[in-house]
Parts: sequence; C-alpha cells; structure tokens
Amino acid sequence: MPNAADDPSTSPRHQLIAALRTNPRDPTIPNLIAQVESDSTVDLREQASLLTGVWELRWSSSSQPWLKQAPWLENLQLLDPARGRGMNLLRLSGPLGGLAAVAVQADLAIEGPHRVGVRFQRGGWIGPSLPGGWRPELLATVKQSFPAWLEITSLDHQLRLCKGNAGTYFALLRRDDLSLDALMPAPAQDA
Repeated sequence: MPNAADDPSTSPRHQLIAALRTNPRDPTIPNLIAQVESDSTVDLREQASLLTGVWELRWSSSSQPWLKQAPWLENLQLLDPARGRGMNLLRLSGPLGGLAAVAVQADLAIEGPHRVGVRFQRGGWIGPSLPGGWRPELLATVKQSFPAWLEITSLDHQLRLCKGNAGTYFALLRRDDLSLDALMPAPAQDA
C-alpha cells in the first residue's frame, strides 16, 4: 500500500497550486509559500527560460487593490528575458478582456542567480488588436527614480514565487492558454 507521505498531491507545492487556482484568499497560502520556498533552489543563470511566458498573479501580500486577485480581473505578467522585456497587464476577465487593458512595459535583466532587474519604461492604455495586427496604444514614459527588482524564490513550469523590491510577496501561475507574442507587441527594433 502506498504511503500517503509519498503522494505528490499532498505536497505543499501541489496544495499551494490548488489553493491559488480555486481559492486565492485561502489563509493557508502564506504558510504554503514558505514551505515551497524552503524546498526550492533557484538559479536563473540556468533557469531563465522558465521565466518566459504569461503568468497570472493569483496572490500577493500587498494591500493595494490592483495587486489583489479578483474573479473579474486578470492581473498578468508577461516575461521575455531572452529579449530583455516584460509587461504588467491588467484587464477584465472573459470576452471583454481583449478590448482594453492597462499596461506597464519594462526592460528586464537577469542580475544573478535569483534576481531580475526591472526598469519600467512606458505605461498606459492598450486597445484591442485590429485587422492587420495593429493595436492602438496611449502609453507615456514612466519616470522610475529607484531600482526595481524581483527576487525569484521558487520557479518551475507552472508556479513562480517572488518578492519585489518593496518587500511584497507574489504567487503566480503560468497561463499556457495565452500567447506572449499576442499580448506583448514586439518592440520597434524587432518588428
């Protein structure tokens, strides 16, 4: 008879992913995050490709409303470290999500085994994709007066845990159903 302790579905990682998917307000999430982090080894010099993709914020320690999970809102983080770019994208869930979003574009740099440097560049409104691939944008330059970074504390193909430069903890799940290239237009030099 198999031992219940050997069942991967009882692991803290599995429990955390399940809670993030079904109940992001579950009070056990901070404890599960601590357990998963204690079992994790991250080296972005070897694992940077795991960062690439669309991630959805499912939990944060912040009290800011735009950093809280809500069923009617998708809080997405698009990461493309090979091209040195990223974007935070806040949009409505469901069919209206593609009509408009609030976005902040950033330059990214791997700064060691655990840290991603973030330099915010432009932020504002992004409209829907129109025929011919054009998307209207109203983006203004962001004046970032401080260094920003994410300390990656756990990373795999499905789950990313990290801490921001302001001390906020984040738990994100990969969204394989969304395309990085469709959501984050190529910079002018790549187009």
